[in-house]
Amino acid sequence: MINLTINPGSTSTKIAVFDDDKLLKNETIRHSAKKLKKFEDIYAQLSFRKKVILEFLKKEKIKLSSIDGFIGRGGLMKPVKSGIYQVTDKMVEDLSSGKYGNHASNLGGLIAKELADEINKKAYIADPVVVDEMSSVAKISGLNGINRRPLWHALNQKAVARKYANNQGKKYEHLNLIVAHLGGGISVGLHKRGRVTDVNNALNGDGPFSPERTGGLPVAGVYELAFSGQYSLDQIKKLNHGFGGLVSYLNTNDAEKVSEMISEGHVIAKRVMKAMVYQIAKEIGGLYAVTRNNLDAIIITGGLAYNQDVIQPLLEYLNHLGEIVVYPGEDELEALNFNLCELQRGILELKTY
Repeated sequence: MINLTINPGSTSTKIAVFDDDKLLKNETIRHSAKKLKKFEDIYAQLSFRKKVILEFLKKEKIKLSSIDGFIGRGGLMKPVKSGIYQVTDKMVEDLSSGKYGNHASNLGGLIAKELADEINKKAYIADPVVVDEMSSVAKISGLNGINRRPLWHALNQKAVARKYANNQGKKYEHLNLIVAHLGGGISVGLHKRGRVTDVNNALNGDGPFSPERTGGLPVAGVYELAFSGQYSLDQIKKLNHGFGGLVSYLNTNDAEKVSEMISEGHVIAKRVMKAMVYQIAKEIGGLYAVTRNNLDAIIITGGLAYNQDVIQPLLEYLNHLGEIVVYPGEDELEALNFNLCELQRGILELKTY
């Protein structure tokens, strides 16, 4: 079957067309900040993003009517269990209203549905960032009324965990793993026999800091800043995710540029990068402690896993904890197609939103 996979990011739209498991065509279309600035909000970009996908299909001589399956990256909506979901009217309402938050990934399911509707097909999402399998104990924060909420790289984490299981000739549901996704945001999850029972909120200030997000902060400093009169709520949110992490200290979210600064003798750059790696190691170590030494492997994935100033010192911190496996980069389009193929083959059961 011919499947179209769609992954909208903050400054790009990634597209791929598969024939079952075989990749036929793919492209990453970059969108300049100047071009996106003219749109009032994320949802105003819907027609624009849909148009660039149709132009891609036209360029590659792929007719929309020839596509059997449509699947987009899942966005911010109500918490769901891991799996594949049909894009329903209720899901469209939640994604387009921003009720649960605004992110470019919200467009994935919306675009997939609009394209599928044109030829009377169904559209799907799989393992959105709001997958919630956390234990009730892990959700307790320390302040009654505020619960820990998972927002994480569910799609890529689940995909690499299953990849590791397949390579070992075992079922994902039979393994205990810690998976760390290192990208623009960083999420570290405890995969306990097929369920992620604990994971940090990689968007809203939990866990390690990342190239553009603050991670967890000393609370007293946050409320003093919030009530200083210098910032609005929206500005505080942008400091948390967008202008935090490496951006806050070094004015760049590009880890490769930071590595260049380090090679040129930039002392602060070296210290900040070291601190980020230190926090990642602490997050992984914290989850390792609650496994009671019943752990099959620690998996490192995401774009930062290519960076030697990140991965080498991180491995030095972790090597005494057991088997460490590195799958650098991410392929969310392949993961989306895998889920859709498994549904089409009758292996995966369709979940209801």
